[in-house]
Amino acid sequence: MLETPEVDLAYDVHGPLPTAGGRPPLVMIGQPMDASGFGALASHFTDRTVVTYDPRGLGRSSRKDGRIDHSPETQAGDVHAVIAALGAGPVEMFASSGGAVTALALVAAYPDDVTTLVAHEPPLIPVLPDAQAAEHARARVRDAYEEKGAGAGMAAFIAMTSWPGEFTDDYFAQPAPDLAAFGMPAGDDGSRDDPLLSDRSWAVSSYRPDVDALTTAGTRVVIAVGEESRDVFTGRTAVATARLLGQQATVFPSHHGGFLGGEFGYAGQPAAFARKLREVLDSAG
Repeated sequence: MLETPEVDLAYDVHGPLPTAGGRPPLVMIGQPMDASGFGALASHFTDRTVVTYDPRGLGRSSRKDGRIDHSPETQAGDVHAVIAALGAGPVEMFASSGGAVTALALVAAYPDDVTTLVAHEPPLIPVLPDAQAAEHARARVRDAYEEKGAGAGMAAFIAMTSWPGEFTDDYFAQPAPDLAAFGMPAGDDGSRDDPLLSDRSWAVSSYRPDVDALTTAGTRVVIAVGEESRDVFTGRTAVATARLLGQQATVFPSHHGGFLGGEFGYAGQPAAFARKLREVLDSAG
């Protein structure tokens, strides 16, 4: 546990420090997913020291700053503090979803922290050609959650993130998703603090990457996209982010959660995903 004035950050170190063989630690970060989502992927890197953590205010990391929002810049500072606490930097990093946004902010602010970053499907609305429509679609998820609870919000979220291509009039003309069709409960427990469904994490999806900082940093930045998700929201943001950085997105197996082993009910292909990640990390230089 790393205790700071603003937050107590929980992190896990799997393997020795200092690391064996001189290879830097492999840090895996997500958002709003915490360390619990990386078990399957980490199990394929037993030859490496793997570090995971719970972002501020999520999982075991208790915030003391009196805030409820989630900011990439703030979280980047937290990850920087964890890397410093390890005393084994610079590190290699795999970052997923909102964690990939945090990682891009980290490299922009602390370019000496990371040697290679694999940023998998960062959900960055501003990079999309239909950014305004995507913001509207995001607001509909929040509104469904506020009005009817988690089941309705998650159904709306799935409808948004599985829509192929740009958010057109056809998307917005759809009726509200059928909760039963998505396997979502109709009940409402009254809570409205979910970081995925509320507007508490809008700073994450509204983040604008600092292209100049990222392209001049010594960090090798690889933007990754799932082969099954290239045409939907997070796949499109990944492809657009890669283009913004002057590269093509590197295709990984499976979907947005392709490294998951079924922890959250939607398994990917963690073994194949790990092989691709190892290949990308080993190709540095």
